[in-house]
Amino acid sequence: MTAAVVCRGLEKTYVKGREQVPVLTGINLEIEQGDFLALMGPSGSGKTTLLNLIGGLDHPTGGEIEVEGQSLGGMSNKALARWRSENVGFIFQFYNLLPVLNAQRNVELPLLLTKLSRKQRQANAETALEIVGLADRARHKPGELSGGQQQRVAIARALVADPRLMVCDEPTGDLDRDTADEILELLQMLNADHGKTIIMVTHDPRAADHAKRTLHMDKGKLVTAGALA
Repeated sequence: MTAAVVCRGLEKTYVKGREQVPVLTGINLEIEQGDFLALMGPSGSGKTTLLNLIGGLDHPTGGEIEVEGQSLGGMSNKALARWRSENVGFIFQFYNLLPVLNAQRNVELPLLLTKLSRKQRQANAETALEIVGLADRARHKPGELSGGQQQRVAIARALVADPRLMVCDEPTGDLDRDTADEILELLQMLNADHGKTIIMVTHDPRAADHAKRTLHMDKGKLVTAGALA
């Protein structure tokens, strides 16, 4: 099976004043297409930093990273932004929906960077909302939706450009247990039925149980079997 993500000797260091703070050290990781990976570890272990590098939200300090065969290390910020919009769907703990827009308009937002017509943007947004079970809430604004429904809108927004890779940072961290399970089952469906490769950062072992496999991080390193030697 083809690799969706390959990290070789990945490093990330932040500079605070005169001090250099290493966050990731020598990460070697391969994630196959169609995988559903949970990343766990204590706060400060580097898991969100790794997620951001894989999603093209940040540049590595050293090493190599390839996503769907595309090397990200040498890309300019402009090229990386375009690549993200076409290839990666982002889901966060807090839904980041615009309160003045209804669900459909929130879902359409990533498509404003594309050359799609308004009619096609609307059609894509309707399809994404239907996939997450919210076709009947398309005209509702975020304040008129429950937390679980808002997260479904956020997932639809992540899906609307039909990315092959979805990166999720604590996607159920702000939800009650029953609602969290519904969202995790939705992610499982997107993985199994729509072939999405999913990488999810979580502190919750019950959330991680919904993934196909789990890797643990500590002090900027992978500490569970599953990384490349």
